[in-house]
Amino acid sequence: MSLTGASDRSVPATKIEITVSCRNLLDLDTFSKSDPMVVLFTQTRASQEWREFGRTEVIDNTLNPDFLRKFVLDYFFEEKQNLRFDVYNVDSKTNISKPKDFFGKSDPFLVFYRSNEDGTFTICHKTEVVKNTLNPVWQPFTIPVRALCNGDYDRTVKIDVYDWDRDGSHDFIGEFTTSYRELTKAQSQFTVYEVLNPRKKCKKKKYVNSGTVCLSFSQVTLLSFTVDSEFTFVDYIKGGTQLNFTVAIDFTASNGNPLQPTSLHYMSPYQLSAYAMALKAVGEIIQDYDSDKLFPAYGFGAKVPPEGRISHQFPLNNNSEDPNCAGIEGVLESYFQSLRTVQLYGPTYFAPVINQVARAAAKVSDGSQYYVLLIITDGVISDMTQTKEAIVSASSLPMSIIIVGVGPAMFEAMEELDGDDVRVSSRGRYAERDIVQVAPGGSMASAWFVPFRDYIDRSGNQVLSMARLAKDVLAEIPEQLLSYMRTHDIQPRPAPSASPSPPSLQP
Repeated sequence: MSLTGASDRSVPATKIEITVSCRNLLDLDTFSKSDPMVVLFTQTRASQEWREFGRTEVIDNTLNPDFLRKFVLDYFFEEKQNLRFDVYNVDSKTNISKPKDFFGKSDPFLVFYRSNEDGTFTICHKTEVVKNTLNPVWQPFTIPVRALCNGDYDRTVKIDVYDWDRDGSHDFIGEFTTSYRELTKAQSQFTVYEVLNPRKKCKKKKYVNSGTVCLSFSQVTLLSFTVDSEFTFVDYIKGGTQLNFTVAIDFTASNGNPLQPTSLHYMSPYQLSAYAMALKAVGEIIQDYDSDKLFPAYGFGAKVPPEGRISHQFPLNNNSEDPNCAGIEGVLESYFQSLRTVQLYGPTYFAPVINQVARAAAKVSDGSQYYVLLIITDGVISDMTQTKEAIVSASSLPMSIIIVGVGPAMFEAMEELDGDDVRVSSRGRYAERDIVQVAPGGSMASAWFVPFRDYIDRSGNQVLSMARLAKDVLAEIPEQLLSYMRTHDIQPRPAPSASPSPPSLQP
């Protein structure tokens, strides 16, 4: 996989490579096996139309194809990407005779396979064909370490040697095995063996028959080997990194009486409020990256029962010992319940909830957990100095902050918190990295704030409105996670493993 820059919202954070194999396909040919090909379709976000993305090569006469041609797709963390794979039987109209190398030399090529945990092998690379030679020299090529051995340096790598034939039924010459660790030694020589059917006799006098394995006539020499590490967001997710999602909702009086239709918190039976839409838009994407689907959810700026004290970090589920809600629907249910029990008040303080999430993030520094705090608000921050100080302190932690503004208010003050152009500072100390995203529109390099009203679809399509919002506010998360990992020299774990539960968000 390769990593592209994240300085432009139209540029993806990661590219992924998809390898396709099929097993036990239907045999649709009369006198031979099927000649399969796979076509990949992607679905557009707006019209839901399926469009062809690409095709594999055609492999003749097989019901169990391992396709070499790979699909390289842009991966967008902030979007749901649906894929469809269609398998076709392609019949050749021409009958090309198979040219055997009776009087000429071989046309050799190599096929590299990664071994899997279940003992099977997955193709990861095929060299070009070098025509008419018994001493081929192949051009330099690149294989990602994850594709070759999934980060396990001692994992078996199998290389098959074939003699190319025009009709695709290539002659097997032999095979050898090695490992990433052995390859790194460079200038290594590998003896090529041919695995034969016990009933098949060796045809070349240079083979020494040992029953089922024959010693080949040749060797493969590795001339050079270099390693270039380049980790992506997907590498960390595959390695077990969990995204822990926390919600903080503005319950200040400027939102209006929740019982009145003019309120930003009004629970209409016909449509979601802006708060609920923003929560669902972001949460439904992030929840797929958190295995336990338990999300701490808080409110701020309200008087809470029974004493009626003002709180800026009260749990929406009214459980201070365990503020977690089950899934996004659980968060919404707790949010609606809080609207019925608390008194909207003020002022608008961000620092308390930022510091609370930061305390949890500070307990996990090994890259296994990354925290994302979503703050949804309708007004101007009342504790800007304390908020900037909290952000600067949190910038060294595995943590990102998303701020979404709802309602008609002006949010120019938010420019100070988005560090795309000017890094956030407090008391002469600058944030270690940019961790804040404030629902921008247009280029990600801009630091101006655009409220949720600018994402509302004119046709009233709430699903499309939420998709647009999620795309913008989540776009920087992959690069912010990578910046933390790079800063702290944390590499992805080589294989998925059970991740520990995140620390409880307790004061």
